[in-house]
Amino acid sequence: MLYLWSTILILLNAVCLVLVVFGLPGNWLIVTATCLFAWWRWDDGVFSIYTLIAVIALAVLGELLEFFAGLAGAKKSGASWPGSIVALFGAVTGALLGTFLIPVPFLGTLLGACLGAGLCVWGLEFSRGKKMDRSLRFAVGAGLGEFLGITTKFAMGILIWLIVAVAAFWP
Repeated sequence: MLYLWSTILILLNAVCLVLVVFGLPGNWLIVTATCLFAWWRWDDGVFSIYTLIAVIALAVLGELLEFFAGLAGAKKSGASWPGSIVALFGAVTGALLGTFLIPVPFLGTLLGACLGAGLCVWGLEFSRGKKMDRSLRFAVGAGLGEFLGITTKFAMGILIWLIVAVAAFWP
């Protein structure tokens, strides 16, 4: 019966991993589900405390990398701090819209997030009096930073998922 529950956990975590692409906290849902499962089945010794600490640390690292990559992309291209902050809002909004407006799984969400970040930075910087070419450069930087951030966080999610999947069935 333990293997059935472990399989269900791994499948649930796979669904949570997909949520990362949509800008949702999929890595944290994986960590939460895994910690709850470990607590529920603690006597079975499915997950060690070291495994749980490792997946929590990777989730924190993924969040930090995503946050700083998005900010750094906008800031490195020359955008203001408000422009860098608005890129985060644009990325989440763009990811949600891109999911529905670009009906290609994952690609629509990823493109939406990058375009949303870029458009918000462009709009803010252009409205603050920056020239069109400079505003577009800031937008491209924000979009590329967001792309790097999302793919890095997703890579961390894959690593978390793999660690949990192996640990769930490792004797």
